[in-house]
Amino acid sequence: MRYLITLTRTAQPETPPPAELMAAIMQLGREATESGVLVDQSGLSAMAGQVEVVGGKLTVTDGPFAEAKELISYAIYEVRDAAEAVEWANRFMKLHRDMWPGWEGVSHVYPLMTF
Repeated sequence: MRYLITLTRTAQPETPPPAELMAAIMQLGREATESGVLVDQSGLSAMAGQVEVVGGKLTVTDGPFAEAKELISYAIYEVRDAAEAVEWANRFMKLHRDMWPGWEGVSHVYPLMTF
């Protein structure tokens, strides 16, 4: 089953991400790719637009939106179950916790529906 994992930053130190963290993230990505579970991943920039339906009215709003900058990346994994998807997210978040003091964030894990 496929799962979408998003990464949202809630607090960040003034320093850039350490080189060791970036190397560890790349290694984790290689491991996931080599094991065949990483389907896609990418960083996200500010949201470009929003399309909304409220009260039967369709509204289009052009971005960028400053608050959308906190959602910074996504990855799609094809794994056996939710527990395995959560484990990949956990490993990614541990790297941030251990290698970039003061960084805070949250990963959300969503099962993707197939039609």
